Amino acid sequence: MSNRILSYRALLAHGAQDRILLSTKKGEIGYRIIKFQLLPDDSGGHAAESTVKVYKTEQAAVSNIVDFSDNRLLAAGYISNHTSGYIYPPRDQIIFENEIFNQDIFVTHYDRSGDAPCNYYIELERIKLSEHDSMVTTLKDIRNND
Repeated sequence: MSNRILSYRALLAHGAQDRILLSTKKGEIGYRIIKFQLLPDDSGGHAAESTVKVYKTEQAAVSNIVDFSDNRLLAAGYISNHTSGYIYPPRDQIIFENEIFNQDIFVTHYDRSGDAPCNYYIELERIKLSEHDSMVTTLKDIRNND
């Protein structure tokens, strides 16, 4: 099996969380985020300050706080959407590309200035894992649940 690219996209409401189903029975397939992009649903149509994060585990609460020391965090992005056309929106997306996972991932969205939704686009590289790598990755992901 050669590595291939899978893509996921959605419009995520303020305070919402999406689950991307990736886990397999034996955990023999690993994934790595290679692209992560955000786009407002209505550019310039309403003010929004969206923080979108990708986690290895389901989140009990959705917020705009980003903590790079959280070992469950795979990627984080921020985009600002202004109603004034002359203000260019700042954009930042950061991916921890060395993180390989073999379980489901969770995408959260929080709009600090209102309740606008935000689009996200994620590309994952699919990687065949050896039995040893599969075991190590699964154990690492299980420990992230604590």
